[in-house]
Amino acid sequence: MADAVISATIQVALETAVSLATDRIGMLVGFKKDVASMTRSLRFINALLADAEERQQNQDRGVQEWLKSLEEVAYDAGNVLDELNYESLRHQVESRNQHKRKVCCFFSFSNTNLAFRWRMASKVRGIKLKLNEINQEASDLGLFERAVMTAALPAAADAGDKRNRQTDSVVAPMIGRADDESKIVKMLLSPSEKVVSCLPITGMGGLGKTTLAKSIYNNKQIDEHFNKKIWVCVSKKAPILDLFKLILLQLTEKKVEVEEKVEVEDRNVIVGKIGNQLGGKRYFLVLDDVWDDDQALWDDFFTTLRGLNPTNGSWCLVTTRIGQVADIVSGALMMDDEAYALGRLPDNLCWSILKEKVVGGGEVPYELKAIKERIIKRCDGLPLAASVIGGLLRLKRKEEWQSILENRLFRLSGDEDPVMQILKLSFDNLPSPNIKKCFAYCSIFPKDTEMEGDMLIELWMAEGFLQGDLNSQMMMEEIGMNYLRILLQSSLLEEIIDESETSASYKMHDLVHDLVELISKSTKVFNSGDAQIIDNGNQIRYLATDSFGGGEDREKLLESLSTSLHTLFIVNGYLSGDMLMKLKNLYVLNLSRTRTRELPVSIGKLIHLRYVNLEWSEISILPNSLCKLYNLQTLALSGSNVKDLPKGTCDLISLRHLHYYKSDKEFQMPLEMGQLTCLQTLEFFNVGREKGRRIGELGSLKNLKGKLRIRNLELVKDKEGAEEAKLSEKANLFRLYLEWAPDREGDDYNDEDVLDGLRPHPKLEELVIWNFMGDQFPRWLMDLPTTTTLPESATALPKLASLAFNFCNRCRELLPLQNFTSLKELEIYRCSGLTTLPGDMLHSCASLQKLWVSHCDNLISFPLDLQQTPSLLELELYCCPKLKTSMTPKGFGFLTSLRELAIGPFSDDDHENSA
Repeated sequence: MADAVISATIQVALETAVSLATDRIGMLVGFKKDVASMTRSLRFINALLADAEERQQNQDRGVQEWLKSLEEVAYDAGNVLDELNYESLRHQVESRNQHKRKVCCFFSFSNTNLAFRWRMASKVRGIKLKLNEINQEASDLGLFERAVMTAALPAAADAGDKRNRQTDSVVAPMIGRADDESKIVKMLLSPSEKVVSCLPITGMGGLGKTTLAKSIYNNKQIDEHFNKKIWVCVSKKAPILDLFKLILLQLTEKKVEVEEKVEVEDRNVIVGKIGNQLGGKRYFLVLDDVWDDDQALWDDFFTTLRGLNPTNGSWCLVTTRIGQVADIVSGALMMDDEAYALGRLPDNLCWSILKEKVVGGGEVPYELKAIKERIIKRCDGLPLAASVIGGLLRLKRKEEWQSILENRLFRLSGDEDPVMQILKLSFDNLPSPNIKKCFAYCSIFPKDTEMEGDMLIELWMAEGFLQGDLNSQMMMEEIGMNYLRILLQSSLLEEIIDESETSASYKMHDLVHDLVELISKSTKVFNSGDAQIIDNGNQIRYLATDSFGGGEDREKLLESLSTSLHTLFIVNGYLSGDMLMKLKNLYVLNLSRTRTRELPVSIGKLIHLRYVNLEWSEISILPNSLCKLYNLQTLALSGSNVKDLPKGTCDLISLRHLHYYKSDKEFQMPLEMGQLTCLQTLEFFNVGREKGRRIGELGSLKNLKGKLRIRNLELVKDKEGAEEAKLSEKANLFRLYLEWAPDREGDDYNDEDVLDGLRPHPKLEELVIWNFMGDQFPRWLMDLPTTTTLPESATALPKLASLAFNFCNRCRELLPLQNFTSLKELEIYRCSGLTTLPGDMLHSCASLQKLWVSHCDNLISFPLDLQQTPSLLELELYCCPKLKTSMTPKGFGFLTSLRELAIGPFSDDDHENSA
């Protein structure tokens, strides 16, 4: 199984190389003929892969060696072509900076470094010779081009975006374990004279132990009974100190700060802090996926827990596949009851899971009914198997179901783990090599890691896995979203639901993680202390490590990785400049949460870099050499100590995602941000006075998406200046925050004209306005018709779901909000000039769920008819000292869904509201 992904690896590498060759390099003088020849060879070899893949699965040693050689050559070709691509980008930037009107071909003799040309020509010739040898070997092996039917990918969907959550990206409710949950909850709630009790849940992989434990963990009765809840995924044998560290992290709200501190504190300090959190409280601790059978460790662990808190009635729930582990943890607390052995699901419940996965709530097709009995038998009572098989069928056409089941599913060996075989079958049937590579790449993350969807897509993109069809109009990010959805449907990823986050996160079932480690074994992450990394270093593509050691071993390791490594994650370690210079083919560098304080200047020489993550690191200054990374697509700085962006940031012409936020309105943006025309993620923009920092820089950033905060709008001169931002053309900008300076002198404000010119795209979903000093809001915001825009029956912001006015102190009255049928949240805060809110202000807002009006010192009238807002869940109306009861909302009896109410006091003594 270790070579299961090699064909996908080669195909993706070949396609990436071809893409680079046909992008801008193929037209370069002096290399056009060689690059065209290389491209033809790459495409010819790509056509042989289907035959080679089948023969290598049949243990054809010659083909296996051929594939390994081809993989190395494919990566070499990609690196060489990418180096040429980099030179083209460099010349483009330098020409622009020299104010040249046209970009000259950098291979003209007047502009080109002759040594570079000779070096690249030699590399290209070398690749061509290797490809010729590969072609000859293919002929000798008898490889031939097979006609392969390419599966059409399902339509793209916003799998990573919670604005439009798809039904198949929502975690399905637990099926068939209600009785098990009821029995266990009853046991956990029963009176106990023990300080800590333990209940292990045992069973083979795929039975749903973790799913059951999660449902118990989220049970309302558990919430009401226990004062504290802690969930820890163990997954591997770990020192007892690591267990206590994980518990402390889960107990502490400020986890980022604690995570840094627990690395240097000793056991007594950590245990003492846990005791402070749990003192006098009854707690519920879940240890998920436990493998360690060291009796001394568990005796020590539970003895320590008992000593932390004398309060009786706390419980520890343990999930494990190993009966001996269950016996040991129970014995450590001298439990009388046996472990809870989870049984298999009956056939009818497996059918429910499978059917839900294939058709959702739709009608079961005849083709599925015809294979029902045989396919349920193959599920063998395992819910994971039912879910995975259902996902496999969903991704295939009905006409293919019978063939897949007859040729693959019903021929699985009875000697191997049935769930692992089904998972492997699901992987084999993923609809493209690129998706297989995306899935395999996830092996770099430890078990139980929550992987943010946007981050996964950016990493896949950096590695070249998201190359679209030449005729496709889809952006790489859209392709990545589609791949996420396919992996969800296949049950190879699970979505983590957290409504407080705007981007979805994902996890792998522990058995799925076992699979992904197996299929990426030859290229996967290794600990630097593992000697195997030196033995096969030239195959290692992805490495996560905390240290590179020292001395001879370190040099040997760096030498073995120097040409192969594409992704480097350093975890809680350090990075030096000489290390970077050894790893010249890096595409991904992740230094998040490291203790490195300075980013080496040599980073500017890593020309292939497309992803740099410094989030929550101690790095405070970015060297100007960073701006030489013309291929860089993602720069992630959230939570870091970085104070300023380099002056040459505008040279990062491939940059698509800048994850960086500064709350300081005095922060100066780098000059000419408008040059970053690929940019999609920009969290804020501070308008400046000088040319290159004005609001017009936003005009050319046509691909901005997600959220954007624009500050210092008082520096925009007029409506025409505001229109230069072209917000009305940014269809993917869903959340917009507009902010003027809070304390401005004088009375001559142009805020009304400026806001009028900042009209957003109709797809906007959230709008927040701060410190607006106009007397009234523009007609587009009140959704009133104008002579130049929408007809009276149209809607300017039909998707607007959240609207907030903060510190808008000169506005005296809000007109009724017209046609805001999607509005769910409205906030009016500290608008001291506001005197009247009309009773029919929300007559078109029947979907409104949250209404907050507070600290409006001069508000005297708000006779809202609550019959217009029957969906209200929260209503807050307070700190409005001039508001009288008689002029407050009426009709509380219509608010049948109301959950939170905070109202008054008002200026008179009559605080009773009519219902």
